[in-house]
Amino acid sequence: MMELKSILEAILFSAQHPLTTKDLRDLLASAAEKSEEPTPKEFKKVSPDTITETLEQLAREHDQLGRSYRLMCVAGAWQFASQPDYAPWIKALVGHKIRPPRLSQPALETLAIIAYRQPLTRAEIEQIRGVAVDGVMQTLLERGLVEQTGRAEVPGRPNTYGTTTQFLEYFGLGGLEDLPAADELRRIPIQKPETLLTADHQGLATAPPEAISVESQEAVSAADNDAAAPANATRQQSINPPSPSPA
Repeated sequence: MMELKSILEAILFSAQHPLTTKDLRDLLASAAEKSEEPTPKEFKKVSPDTITETLEQLAREHDQLGRSYRLMCVAGAWQFASQPDYAPWIKALVGHKIRPPRLSQPALETLAIIAYRQPLTRAEIEQIRGVAVDGVMQTLLERGLVEQTGRAEVPGRPNTYGTTTQFLEYFGLGGLEDLPAADELRRIPIQKPETLLTADHQGLATAPPEAISVESQEAVSAADNDAAAPANATRQQSINPPSPSPA
């Protein structure tokens, strides 16, 4: 009896582009309707969950066998891809693909904020980063890594932004749930701080208000007191001038 695992493997091996679980389910249904053989009809109503579980099992088997290729899910679509170790020979076969320039550090910081906190407005991004992001946002929009997702329910109804499918493909992610854990970034409240203190706070350009330590606050207060001391002394002298020395 033919297994679903082998059928999916044959489809993906022959496909010229990645296929989603829905694509595979539609193919199974289409084959059942068009074929007069009984076997395809057995897989006409396979559930998406069953397809996903079968693909994950197939991917694990390929990894265990140590093949030169692997089955992977990127942006919700499944495909076979060669292992990175074989890149020199694959490049010699198909040639070098011109890749766009690497993203700058400010662009990566901004993209990380959007990925973990989406949807959010440009003003909210700037509150977290502590700097203007106009140029960086334009770059991310042009590269197709970020897109407008709607409008915020606040006065002026500014645009909100989120990541795209191309963002998942760029970083080789199956979905946003595959992003590395960054609970602290998610917990940073979006509010306009009174002052912006530059700090190395988990890769952010600017530390949020709650990241300012008690020691930092005490240091600022001490500096204020030291700066005010000369003025207080002068003012005291003007109120109580020194007594003239005896002749």
